[in-house]
Amino acid sequence: MRIQDEQLKRFILDAGLITKADISAAEKIAKEEKRTLSEALIAHGHMTEDDMRRVESYVLGIPFVSLKDMKIDFEVLTLIPEPVARNHNIIAYKKSEDTLEVAMLDTADLPAIDFIKKKVGLRIQSRLTDTDSMRIALRQYQKTLKDEFGDLIMKDASELKVLSEAGSEVSEKELKQMAEDLPVVRIVDTLLRHAIIQGASDIHIEPMEEEVLVRYRIDGILNDAMKLPKMASDSIVARLKVLSNLKLDQKRLPQDGRFKMDMDGQKVAFRVSMLPVFYGEKIVMRLLRENRSGFSLEGIGFHGSTLERVHRATRATTGIILVTGPTGSGKSTSLYTILDLLNTPEVNISTIEDPIEYQMARVNQSQVKPEIGFTFAAGLRSLMRQDPDVIMVGEIRDEETASLAINAALTGHLVLATIHTNSAAGTIARLVDMGAETFLLVSTLRVAVGQRLVRKLCADKLPYILTKAERDELGEKVDMDHVLGVLREEGIVKKDATWNDISFYHPKERGESEDGYKGRMGIHEVLEISHTLKDMVMAGKTGDEIEAQARKEGMLTMLEDGIFKAAQGMTSVEEVLRVISE
Repeated sequence: MRIQDEQLKRFILDAGLITKADISAAEKIAKEEKRTLSEALIAHGHMTEDDMRRVESYVLGIPFVSLKDMKIDFEVLTLIPEPVARNHNIIAYKKSEDTLEVAMLDTADLPAIDFIKKKVGLRIQSRLTDTDSMRIALRQYQKTLKDEFGDLIMKDASELKVLSEAGSEVSEKELKQMAEDLPVVRIVDTLLRHAIIQGASDIHIEPMEEEVLVRYRIDGILNDAMKLPKMASDSIVARLKVLSNLKLDQKRLPQDGRFKMDMDGQKVAFRVSMLPVFYGEKIVMRLLRENRSGFSLEGIGFHGSTLERVHRATRATTGIILVTGPTGSGKSTSLYTILDLLNTPEVNISTIEDPIEYQMARVNQSQVKPEIGFTFAAGLRSLMRQDPDVIMVGEIRDEETASLAINAALTGHLVLATIHTNSAAGTIARLVDMGAETFLLVSTLRVAVGQRLVRKLCADKLPYILTKAERDELGEKVDMDHVLGVLREEGIVKKDATWNDISFYHPKERGESEDGYKGRMGIHEVLEISHTLKDMVMAGKTGDEIEAQARKEGMLTMLEDGIFKAAQGMTSVEEVLRVISE
């Protein structure tokens, strides 16, 4: 339900909130711009969105609630999943036997109300709230999760004392009993679930002298999650060894394993690495969310000319598309997104990977097993006999794999692969170092994509304009005129805009999140092999010379793409510099 323009006008004039002249001006604007009166009043600064919500609450008879000083019960808050709460600005804050009271910024969001009604099976009562209340309430998800999971784990850990007293001399049978005891089963399950909910990519469990430190890598940053009593160490290690099918009594050598769990319909694979350290065994688990789909190149950060260059390469039926960057820079996500574009009924796609990170329908995926001789090179040789149209190689690590990939591209296949270098231009030098023939390389390489992941700013952020000194400092690393030209060309800013017209943003700490960031996105450079670049490669030019020519041909470097995205308010300059300088 929304307030009609006449109803709103009458109330505002009766209450003396705005002058008649301002109302008349707003009505004229609303008519010209085809907006409602409330939208015109907000857009032109006569009222704020929160002022309008309070008016709406009064006129429509919808109760208004402030959540600023309210500690919401964990069980009530989590009746609405955090992503739904954030996307629809809706918070569950009070529950009775058959009713759930929810606070919203827009009570006319009927799809959100219907979804929650079906999910919880209760009658929904909508209340209006303000943006500050919503922001504070959304922060409670993180705090409450940490407190709730921490309490559960510490309670279970207190029950482990007797089990751990035997120390490292316990037998394999006793270790197995320890791993299957209810408290340790609950501790490990809770740790894993907490990590999934937090969006962690890795879990570190580190034994120390007097405690066990648990850390999660979230958005690329390693954070302390909790500390457990030292007595929990052996039980947790034993439990994870059982889950990963590892040797329980092997404590002196590293071990690697894998297991899966299903949480609320989401399948997550855990890649487990155990390493003996001074105080026990350190565990690192990589979380791989399976069956992920729906990515698009635009959604992961490609835009404008960088997007068009990748699309041109995918339209070719032969050649090599290389994605490069350090571990954890999103290379696999980019490759799978390209595969998703190519995955049509008339195409046969085969992959050789280590590990298989996402499972894709209609794609024949193979996992390398070097211990039995099934390497990337051996797998690629076999794939060539499987009548593929598109081949994806998880990583080009050696001369044999590089040579086979180039030959596959020469014999009529489109090859996708990753390689470890610092930049797109560096991929050519790396392949030449591996022994690739330059004349074959330039005949097959379509594009080299360099990338990194930067954290995204929360909606609640602090605007500022770059000073001349800051622009000059950035100008030593970035062609600021080129970035401004691309911003104008893509319609992000007006054609006559200067850097003095463009807002950048700092993160607002302790706003929507502790550090002002949530989620990550890619920054890219896409080097397309032109005729000039082919000649330069054949002439043995350096990576720096090749990059300089690519920039003349319009390539945005990763750093420039980062500044482009910072100028859109998607990330911050300091975050871009942190990632690129690493």
